[in-house]
Amino acid sequence: MGARKIIHIDMDAFFASVEQRDHPELRGRPVAVGGSRERGVVAAASYEARVFGVRSAMASVVALRKCPELIFVPPRFDVYRNVSRQIRAIFAEYAPLIEPLSLDEAYLDVTSDLKGIGSATQIASEIRTRIHAETGLTASAGVSYNKFIAKLASDQNKPNGMCVIRPRDGAAFVAALPVRRFHGVGPVRAAQMERLGIRTGADLRDKDMAFMERHFGSFAGYLYGAARGHDERAVQPDRPHKSISVETTFDVDLKTSAALAEALEPIAESLAQRVARADAAGRTVTLKLRYADFRIVTRSRTLLSPVHAREALLEAGGELLRSVPGIGQGVRLLGLGISNLHQQAGEVAVQPQLPFG
Repeated sequence: MGARKIIHIDMDAFFASVEQRDHPELRGRPVAVGGSRERGVVAAASYEARVFGVRSAMASVVALRKCPELIFVPPRFDVYRNVSRQIRAIFAEYAPLIEPLSLDEAYLDVTSDLKGIGSATQIASEIRTRIHAETGLTASAGVSYNKFIAKLASDQNKPNGMCVIRPRDGAAFVAALPVRRFHGVGPVRAAQMERLGIRTGADLRDKDMAFMERHFGSFAGYLYGAARGHDERAVQPDRPHKSISVETTFDVDLKTSAALAEALEPIAESLAQRVARADAAGRTVTLKLRYADFRIVTRSRTLLSPVHAREALLEAGGELLRSVPGIGQGVRLLGLGISNLHQQAGEVAVQPQLPFG
């Protein structure tokens, strides 16, 4: 079995770039999609805003402190979905296997490409050129022999860049990277690794499987392979999202219903943004609380039809919150999630592995 040819395409600051494309007065200026100067959560930030440290999922008031000139614009998810469909139509001309991760990124398996081009690098270059010509937007691409490295590579030369990592170079590429850049290693996991003296892929590679299993449990196998440049996951066109959730841990325990209801608002907004980015909707809403004594309580409600909007998620979450007892003892974590998901758009077929070439 030869290596696959995998491309990871990631649009550059997608939501913000669409707004700058459609509103010329925003070009070259720091833009936040979502939220407002008074409240809310940033869904996406332009590169001009990122220079100041503004990031998605950041509270608007924090973003404004970092960048006083920040311009807030309301999200237009219907427009983003339409542009995403344009982009996926381009993908479908080249790749028999496409796995969308969200509206603005996807894996493509071009081991046997539809145009018979044979070069994954050339295909990625053509796709990026087509995207810019047909949408006015830029995309970055990672080209490699597996999904793990292709995703890392797409972030290497952003924005509007491409990075190609061939099989002979994969292990060295991964070894040089900080582990916080590994897909699946979030802030909590990265902090755990830091405490264990693991800062780079090379540090992780030096640990044996027994160490991995002791400290990382079911995640150990993935990390062990990734640290060596291995990833056997196939591109899966019909890969469904099982659930989407957002959690916040508070610096000070919240002890009143009013405080928790207020804290639920940005959580619901951030959840709605993630659901929209995944182009999904769901029927089951779940509330999660962790009390001061670390006891966890969850409450769920299944709705008659799928929902995705902030208002519907907030309403369902608020009803669940009102049903939870014992809030007065203090709540340290509040989360809201959605499951029973319905994907609003999907893609294509099946194909064999062939040599990388």
